[in-house]
Amino acid sequence: MEPVLVTPIAHVESGFTEKFGIPRQSGLVEELEARVVFEPEYRVKEAFRGLEEFSHLWLIWEFSQSVREGWSPTVRPPRLGGNRRMGVFATRSPFRPNPIGLSCVRLKEVRWEEALGPVLLVAGADLLDGTPVFDIKPYLPFADSRPEAAGGFTQLYEERRLRVEIPPQVLREIPEELREGVKGILEQDPRPSYHNDPQRVYGMSFSGMELKFRVEGATLNLLSAEKTEHAGA
Repeated sequence: MEPVLVTPIAHVESGFTEKFGIPRQSGLVEELEARVVFEPEYRVKEAFRGLEEFSHLWLIWEFSQSVREGWSPTVRPPRLGGNRRMGVFATRSPFRPNPIGLSCVRLKEVRWEEALGPVLLVAGADLLDGTPVFDIKPYLPFADSRPEAAGGFTQLYEERRLRVEIPPQVLREIPEELREGVKGILEQDPRPSYHNDPQRVYGMSFSGMELKFRVEGATLNLLSAEKTEHAGA
């Protein structure tokens, strides 16, 4: 078949400047907010007529940091601890023949800005800052929701949440509007599934902060939250 050219219509603005720490699926951390900013060609008001009537959207986007030549028929899903291989089409791995992702997000607002035109404010996003967006479609509850659906091998592994402890002096370093989002990210356990060293200190970047933490058992202790050089960018 002939290659098909797909052009991004927008990009994502989020607090994630690196892949480490991003929730493994959309909607797991509802407190996370992101913006969808459209390319000039698509800043046409009529194209968004009626969108505000929907509560949730599907974003179709590119795993822009996972683009590579060739592909592997099997991958190691994090849910299986990286120890077992599954068929790539039985997973949501970013390493696919075509690096296309799909996220369901909650639409908070369709905002009209003088410089950027329509900007979508969404919640529950699992997207890296700068992610190219190929298309947006409304989520339809009567068609898209399947409560009886089988979850395959993922049903064997409950989504574990950690208890997050943040000392008062560290909490003060986190802007108030970001505190619930930070807590939600850390509850999801950002570490690789096969890591279990209670002495190891992990670091991740989020919204202009460098977060350092340690995990012991089911408790994550946030050790520090320091502003980075690009915090004001």
